Amino acid sequence: MTTRTKQQSIKHPAEKNEIRPFHVNVPEEEIIELKRRINATRWPEKETVSDQSQGTKLETIQELARYWANEYDWRKVESRINSFPQFLTEIDGLDIHFIHVRSKHENAMPILIAHGWPGSIIEQMKLIEPLTNPTAYGGSTSDAFHVVIPSMPGYGFSDKPTATGWNPKRIARAYGELMTRLGYTKYVAQGGDWGSIIVNFMGVKEPKGLIGIHTNMPEVIPPEVDAAIWSGNPLPSGLTDEEKKACEQIRENKFAYAFQMGTRPQTLTGLVDSPIGLAAFMIDHDWKSHALIARSFAGVTEGLTRDDVLDNITLFWFTNTAISASRLYWENTVAGISFFAVKGVKLPVAVSVFPDEMYVAPKSWTEKAYPNLIHFNTLPKGGHFAAWEQPEHMTSELRTAFKSLR
Repeated sequence: MTTRTKQQSIKHPAEKNEIRPFHVNVPEEEIIELKRRINATRWPEKETVSDQSQGTKLETIQELARYWANEYDWRKVESRINSFPQFLTEIDGLDIHFIHVRSKHENAMPILIAHGWPGSIIEQMKLIEPLTNPTAYGGSTSDAFHVVIPSMPGYGFSDKPTATGWNPKRIARAYGELMTRLGYTKYVAQGGDWGSIIVNFMGVKEPKGLIGIHTNMPEVIPPEVDAAIWSGNPLPSGLTDEEKKACEQIRENKFAYAFQMGTRPQTLTGLVDSPIGLAAFMIDHDWKSHALIARSFAGVTEGLTRDDVLDNITLFWFTNTAISASRLYWENTVAGISFFAVKGVKLPVAVSVFPDEMYVAPKSWTEKAYPNLIHFNTLPKGGHFAAWEQPEHMTSELRTAFKSLR
């Protein structure tokens, strides 16, 4: 599928820490086969409602299919990925793929940026150049970062786990080892979605060198409130209007995809057989992101473009990672980890609240969840995929958030 060739021989201990270059090259016949499958799609009838309450609308997915088969060019994003230095290194028995771009500025701060689902390294690539080369993007040399963006196990070009146990806590340990292996003795970490949960657990574990984290999906909900939200029971008394609204926002998203992947990921086998099935499933995330993506395929220019959306879906298709990525939800269910509840981070934490996130984190809860809160800001626009959708805002937030830790 790619130019990746795995060694079959037993590795010596020194070789296991080796960092090997990586390059993406999808064979042309796989691109031809993808288009054939898109054009062979058997379609369902139109939904019986006028909104997206039954899921991805037929009009949206048919326009996505038309564009994907006839106009979309994978080679553009493939070239973009390959423009950045990429590597593989074995951690805890799995090859972890990552982008690693060092700034030319001497005192740059190392940062690990963690993606989520249904995401990949493609989500964060818009941040690389503004962070590593700030003087070309409105910043100063003191804003510079060295950037590390790993692919989660089971995602993209990282190995797929062949045994259970790869939950967010284990990934957090692997990411700490990655930064140590790269020689960073002082660094920060950032994440949204699963990436937020992972960097929060990094903050709890406090691996050597980690001095602070930033999240755009803060995990601040008190345990008793979190339990009531997911059980459907009445919310505890005494909540402010802002706190009640946050609870309502979580409930209105319903998270159908998360329940399916969290209990029966292997049942989703159709996602690795049908590219349109995969696309329809992946774009039906939180309702605001879903609506944004639908508008992009209806010709509205805002946030994510049609190519943005298809770059990510196509990466999932060519790497055949729909099921391996889904298993993270199952692993999380087995581990009993809440998506949004307080994790207990004591390190310095910076929080950026985007208005169209799955829930708008109240500052009251945020200050209690993160006793060492060094930055809190509410942004004027942006949603769940903030780095992807609003890279200028995210870049500005990261520059400001970590200034006091330099």
